[in-house]
Amino acid sequence: MRVVIIGTGYVGLVTGTCFAELGNRVTCVDTDERKIQMLLEGKTPIYEPGLEEMIKRNSESGDLVFTMSLQEALPKAQIVFIAVGTPMGEDGSADLQYVLQVADQIGSLMSNDLVIVNKSTVPVGTADRVAQVVQQAIDARIQAGEVSAAALKFHVLSNPEFLKEGSAITDFMKPDRVVIGADDEKAGELLRMLYEPFTLKSNRIIMMDVKSAELTKYAANAMLATRISFMNEIANLCEKTGANAGKVRIGIGSDSRIGNAFLFPGCGYGGSCFPKDVQALIKMMDACGINAHILKSVEEVNARQKKIMAQKVISRFGEDLTGKIFAIWGLAFKPNTDDVREAPAIDTIVELISRGALIQTYDPEAMAQAKNVYLKDVDGIKFCTNKYDALSDADALLLMTEWSSFRSPDFDEIKERLRFPVIFDGRNQFERYMLHEAGFEYYAIGIPRTQLKNT
Repeated sequence: MRVVIIGTGYVGLVTGTCFAELGNRVTCVDTDERKIQMLLEGKTPIYEPGLEEMIKRNSESGDLVFTMSLQEALPKAQIVFIAVGTPMGEDGSADLQYVLQVADQIGSLMSNDLVIVNKSTVPVGTADRVAQVVQQAIDARIQAGEVSAAALKFHVLSNPEFLKEGSAITDFMKPDRVVIGADDEKAGELLRMLYEPFTLKSNRIIMMDVKSAELTKYAANAMLATRISFMNEIANLCEKTGANAGKVRIGIGSDSRIGNAFLFPGCGYGGSCFPKDVQALIKMMDACGINAHILKSVEEVNARQKKIMAQKVISRFGEDLTGKIFAIWGLAFKPNTDDVREAPAIDTIVELISRGALIQTYDPEAMAQAKNVYLKDVDGIKFCTNKYDALSDADALLLMTEWSSFRSPDFDEIKERLRFPVIFDGRNQFERYMLHEAGFEYYAIGIPRTQLKNT
């Protein structure tokens, strides 16, 4: 099929590349000249394992094209995906200005019938607003005599994304499910045909009405965020009572009604989706007169949990950290991405520095984003070339992101480089090691130190 993707952010770029991988003719459009130039050179503006190789391969085959001109891309297109950002507004609701700008451009430029698909995460009712904006642009062209009243027809569908950063290509190529919201049967069938090659072994395409599809994305992310915050509250209780959060997790996760996913205690969730989508869903419920008691608590728990690592450091080293140096392993909110939006590491670093500490940090992919955007105005940070250099003369190590390269480190070198053999593990990654017997002070999440000493 002939597909146009508007927006080459995380979702748009992965979506367009994966559609091209199966032989569709895909044109990706963006207004960011720097980003388009990078893509034309075979480089990716984001880090996602395997994505750059796929982009190069499909660009060379001619199935994947990048351009800044929507006018050039739209003719002969069958399906147009809107995949621009919907950042959190000042009041917490989703900011739809970019989605609606694109809708106006589509209506102003389209020259044939189109299926328009909202791929961006948008509140319930957005498809109706997009359809209204597109039709207004077409009506203006009709009044100007550019097109006839019957010349252009379109339908607006919803197709939420469920990609996990770090495994997005696998998620797209082998999806758990594909949700298609369509109020027109023919338009829905066209989108189903586009996705069917990804689901040949099992029918995982779920058809529903547009509004239900729009809400499904928010509900899914809110449920996952709720599980994380719930487990973190249980972990905090474990530390107070002497229970072991890791064992509790296994005990409840073995129940088939519950399962193991998203029950790992840690230092809070971050990223571009969970914080934004939970807040947007709260705003939607408020607008409908519903008090989002559970989701507001999920947010509150996570906000507290993102402070837990700094609190553990303060409990160990005191309120005044002047002159103390702390090594931070991991800046991204999760492994296999360079995304540091809402990352717990950022909160932790800012808090420690505010108390006089110095930071030495290393992340395999996220240091440029952290240094140039999220920590650019923060003094007292040294960005190191490898994980062991970050340890030199530090008073303790804080593990913030569970990158695979951090999983089995040389503990002898860690002990040799640190001033004190102290490790704060925000992901419980080193629990399996007998660090106490090796002479380390080891602090984990949801595991009392009395139990750590006996493991």
